[in-house]
Amino acid sequence: MSSNDLENLIDLMARLPGLGPRSARRAVLHLVRKRALLLTPLSDAMQNVAATARECLNCGNIGTSDICDICADDTRATGEICVVEDVADLWAMERAGVFKGRYHVLGGTLSALDGIGPEELSIPRLVDRVTSEAVSEVILALNATVDGQTTAHYIADQLEGQVTLTSLAQGVPIGGELDYLDEGTISAALRARKSI
Repeated sequence: MSSNDLENLIDLMARLPGLGPRSARRAVLHLVRKRALLLTPLSDAMQNVAATARECLNCGNIGTSDICDICADDTRATGEICVVEDVADLWAMERAGVFKGRYHVLGGTLSALDGIGPEELSIPRLVDRVTSEAVSEVILALNATVDGQTTAHYIADQLEGQVTLTSLAQGVPIGGELDYLDEGTISAALRARKSI
């Protein structure tokens, strides 16, 4: 292994989210030191994923077949579709283990500044799914950002009168303290208050 190979690996690792050049250098050093235990299995796993990973043709999730395990699971056909911005959000919802319907991954949010319109996202496919899959509810689980809210309003306009539309609650997180929350979060929590 030449030093150029090591530098190339460090440069590639530094491009990963959450890793800068120093963290990448430490990670590569650790991998090289644990070559048999970590580096070789990691390399094999990355080659397998590179060869087999694909986007689900139905929802946009990442899996190893054309239709992901969630879409292929007949027990999840509840008439509910949870709309998320990207696959990481879908995986977060799955970790929580509370949603038993199906998903739809948009692939981002609408952004006029970045030139991202409905056609760059999978919004037209969502509209098609609502009509073809007998969907009764669409849950908009989009991030509470300006672009996320703009996207939610656009989807609501496209699906108006076709299906029940809901969104995730917003406000004070469990374990949150008011003193540490921003004004927008406190405002959303106050507007979404419920009786005890």
